[in-house]
Amino acid sequence: MLEVRGIETSYGNSQVLFGMNFSIGAGEVVTLLGRNGMGKTTTVHSILGILQPHGGTIMFEGLPVHGLPSYRVAQAGIGLVAEGRQIFPNLSVRENLIATARERLGAGENWTLDKVMDLFPGLARRLESAGNQLSGGEQQMLAVGRALMTNPKLLVLDEATEGLAPLIRQEIWSCLADLKTSKQSILVIDKNVAALTKIADRHHIVEKGRVVWNGTSDELRADKSLVGRYLGV
Repeated sequence: MLEVRGIETSYGNSQVLFGMNFSIGAGEVVTLLGRNGMGKTTTVHSILGILQPHGGTIMFEGLPVHGLPSYRVAQAGIGLVAEGRQIFPNLSVRENLIATARERLGAGENWTLDKVMDLFPGLARRLESAGNQLSGGEQQMLAVGRALMTNPKLLVLDEATEGLAPLIRQEIWSCLADLKTSKQSILVIDKNVAALTKIADRHHIVEKGRVVWNGTSDELRADKSLVGRYLGV
């Protein structure tokens, strides 16, 4: 579904990505792991058109998306749950969910407001509350629900559990497990290796702007030195 090959991206004169390579198949859950500042979010921004890479290619369903503006990438079927949630603070939960909602014809059953409420029952009681009146956990659920309402072919989550209470984190992980069961393709960036190895099919460790290791959950769990060396866990 997604092929990232040789991506090089910079902020001004400071290069961050040095030949980033990885792929995601249809229905797969794939991770990017690594310490802070290694290029994971820059990779996401390059895929989404928030940053424009100056080298390499990004193919989505066989078509190039590198160089496209963000809205074109979103229209192609990539949905983002951004770091920091970035919900609309002055819109209600209902308005946040429907503001960017989009049907995908011929793509199976679409996500609707009712389906998101079934996934996150806690939001159903807050439908008319403004975004800035929600707790951090509720805002994160809203951010995930808003991305799903675009009916993405690929869902990207950038640090979706950062700063959340343990019970809320567990609810997010449970949500991702349900989405995996429904064959939703997902790219996850997070630091919780223990949780991710229970959900993801494949993992990629990022160090200084490139992938230095990739493998399955079983392989990642088995190599304790690898986890300690690159992830500090």
